[in-house]
Amino acid sequence: MKKTVSVDVKHLSRVEGHGNINIKIKNGKLLEAKWQVIETPRFFEAILVGKKWDNAPWLTSRICGICSIGHMLASIRAVENAFGITPDEQTTKLRLLLKHMETLQSHILHLCFLALPDFMHAGSIFPLIRSHGDIVLLAARMKQLANDACDCIGGRRLHPTRTVVGGFTALPDKKDLASLSERLAASLADLMTLADIFRGLNIPDFERETEFVSLKGAGDYPFIGGDLRSSDNVEMKEHEYRKMTNEYMTEQSTSKWCRLSRNSFAVGALARLNNNFEFLHPTARELARSFDLVPLNHNPFMNNIAQLVECVHVVSDSIALIDHLLSSEFTAPRQEVISKSGIGVAAVEVPRGILYHCYEFDDNGRIVKADCVIPTGQNHANIQLDLEALAKDYAARGSDDRELELLASMLVRAYDPCISCSVH
Repeated sequence: MKKTVSVDVKHLSRVEGHGNINIKIKNGKLLEAKWQVIETPRFFEAILVGKKWDNAPWLTSRICGICSIGHMLASIRAVENAFGITPDEQTTKLRLLLKHMETLQSHILHLCFLALPDFMHAGSIFPLIRSHGDIVLLAARMKQLANDACDCIGGRRLHPTRTVVGGFTALPDKKDLASLSERLAASLADLMTLADIFRGLNIPDFERETEFVSLKGAGDYPFIGGDLRSSDNVEMKEHEYRKMTNEYMTEQSTSKWCRLSRNSFAVGALARLNNNFEFLHPTARELARSFDLVPLNHNPFMNNIAQLVECVHVVSDSIALIDHLLSSEFTAPRQEVISKSGIGVAAVEVPRGILYHCYEFDDNGRIVKADCVIPTGQNHANIQLDLEALAKDYAARGSDDRELELLASMLVRAYDPCISCSVH
């Protein structure tokens, strides 16, 4: 007997911000499958207009409490590109190290505290404290490590205080970096334990072919700046980001949506891995292969595993970065900044995908125009089309409301959306 199923999820839990899922199936036929974003727009670009260049990183880091480091680094890079400033090697490595720790911080939060409860049939992380206390302790330990590292490098675990246009206001103590390196090396065992846990989970077998957009690796796995690429062989320069995103409005969302070669594309860990697999650290690449996660993978639920693979990559690469920093003498932390009129664009890979900042400055270094394109905004159309495909497949085989609600919720959570950032 073909089923009639109705799913009405208001304010999906365990994601950042407010989004709704509505699915209606009648007599085995899909009538509706809709992903709705209902957040109030936040108008950060308008807030930036008229502000001096040095205010931009402090203000935009407040767009997101999870990706505050990524927003600050994107803002700094946009300002530096507008003023013709090229950061030195010391600054570049410290910024990448800080970026890696945000990636670890965010991915562990998503994997263990937001996604894992679904796979373990728990409504939240709290029941797992009793049933799987060892996993919760592992997650807390990894999160603490990432938080402490952000303190060490950026001066604060959220909204860093040390990283500024031209460099840093202060450099980390080398003894603290050496201690951090030891903790990172020890954490690899925890990550492999976490991999064993996820290897034992039942990841939904669902695929919908799509396009993946990310930074293009040039000798290494990309996180800060560079050319843009898609899995459909579209390549553009960083400053051409508007041609890569093509934002537009829809009636069902207060966030803009994006498209490129197809009706939608995906950004995030899975997109980065699909486009830059060869640049992963060998340990991370081996882990990906153990999950049969190789390009091109079109299962959005595998974004969770791609995040796990990236955790191994950033920890391994961070150890190498610290080794290099410890082997060289620190130079002046910050170079002189001279403002001028111009336009600067930056692309930074934050945990949820590629983030763009663009500023236009007048002769006094004040912002005339600003534009930010958020990763989750780029993912909304793909979430919608994935949801339609998932519901259509479900309608054909039929079951019950609760199973479909769980699958649909897990699908959206797999994208690790930051909804209130996307309604910029």
